[in-house]
Amino acid sequence: MITLRQINYALAVSQTLHFKKAAEQCYVSASTLSNAITEMERQLGIKVFERNNKKVFITKLGKTFLEKAQNVKINVDDINQLQKIDSAPLSSSLNVGIIPTVGPYLLPIILPELKTQYPKLKLNVIEAQSEVLIDKIHRGEIEMGILALPFELKGLKSYKFWSEDLYWVSQKKDKRSRKKQIKAKDLELSELILLEEGNCLKDHILKACKINNSNAPSIKATSMSTLIQLVKGGMGTTLVPEMAINELLKANPDLSKTHLAEKGPHREIALITRSTYTATEDVLELKKFINQKMSLKKKVVSY
Repeated sequence: MITLRQINYALAVSQTLHFKKAAEQCYVSASTLSNAITEMERQLGIKVFERNNKKVFITKLGKTFLEKAQNVKINVDDINQLQKIDSAPLSSSLNVGIIPTVGPYLLPIILPELKTQYPKLKLNVIEAQSEVLIDKIHRGEIEMGILALPFELKGLKSYKFWSEDLYWVSQKKDKRSRKKQIKAKDLELSELILLEEGNCLKDHILKACKINNSNAPSIKATSMSTLIQLVKGGMGTTLVPEMAINELLKANPDLSKTHLAEKGPHREIALITRSTYTATEDVLELKKFINQKMSLKKKVVSY
């Protein structure tokens, strides 16, 4: 009979395709992990992995086994979460993922008081792109993700807590920056600097401005901080969300912000979980807490 430990080892190997890295991830020696998987394969009567000195491959039957093993892990995790139903919300461990265009601007607002208000909470935060976080939620590696919508959630459940618009950032010497608001048609497509592929903010900007992805600007950056530096250097203009605008511009007095006058909200921020996640009280409590802190910290931006 195979064990949950063996299942966890196998899932770790399937993610890393490397026995040593999987062993490090599971905090065991490579020989311990390898022996456990060999014994598991013997009990199953199939080979889950093919391995040589350089590579690890997942067999056809191995793929079927790993899909079922992943479901077993998620179901066991959900069972373990049942104990939270009778305990106070946010009083145990919680793994939360957050996207890069939200993390640096939301976390400073919520983390200090989150620790004070919920002293028993053991929070682990990871930062990654939306697609990666959705995969981790489906795999049961994290309980929640903080993502920007709209985005394809692949059957996951969302709890929205924030809505916002985009702001056009330009140098103050640009005559258009004197306006209180600006329409997308007044922006030069060739001057826009956006984030690279894989960042959902880029898609939100293209949608808000009704720009076809095939016509998207060629200059791209990996972070909003880089976008601002490129604008500051005269490379073009950009669009950033309300949550980040004041933080990004406070050290750049030569730059200006102008509200994008297109139908909004241009993006919404939400907590994302599996539909079967049992610790609903944790989700609702965290949503309520974040919403309160964001409302208190919200900067009033004059149009």
